[in-house]
Amino acid sequence: MTAFHAQEVCMTTDGFTTCLWFDGQAEEAAHHYVSIFKNSSIGNIGRYNEAGPGPAGSVLAVEFTANGQKFVGINGGPQFTFSEAVSFQIYCADQEEVDHYWTRLTENGGEPGPCGWLKDKYGLSWQVIPDGLIEMISDPDPEKANRTTKAMYAMSKLDVAALKKAHDGA
Repeated sequence: MTAFHAQEVCMTTDGFTTCLWFDGQAEEAAHHYVSIFKNSSIGNIGRYNEAGPGPAGSVLAVEFTANGQKFVGINGGPQFTFSEAVSFQIYCADQEEVDHYWTRLTENGGEPGPCGWLKDKYGLSWQVIPDGLIEMISDPDPEKANRTTKAMYAMSKLDVAALKKAHDGA
């Protein structure tokens, strides 16, 4: 069995690995994400050899785990970039977690977006969602759901207390 085939067999029994395409920043991004999330680590780092197409010795791909999820970052070049069509959701227990992830993912060039969305410095989109938000915006009481949704639409980083206040009509 080849090493590739062994990896392929492992992947089919262990779920999916998300592959992220970078323009020369795969290793930097992997270290960045590993520094933000618990249960994270850097795995194998593959390098270009003399056959190219990248400079020999430069990083081709890096395996990493962030928050228990498997990823591979590839230095594929500038041909493809991230868009909001794909994002990662981070469910947070409280405002402290919302603040932590929001701050860490928008630092050094990240961009806040509407309704709890943001782009990190690599252009990858994230949704930072506090515990209870989905229940509040889908409350069977339409007035509570509408107040919460309206409050959420007015926010960039989500404010747990303000969302609860809107939901309660206070």
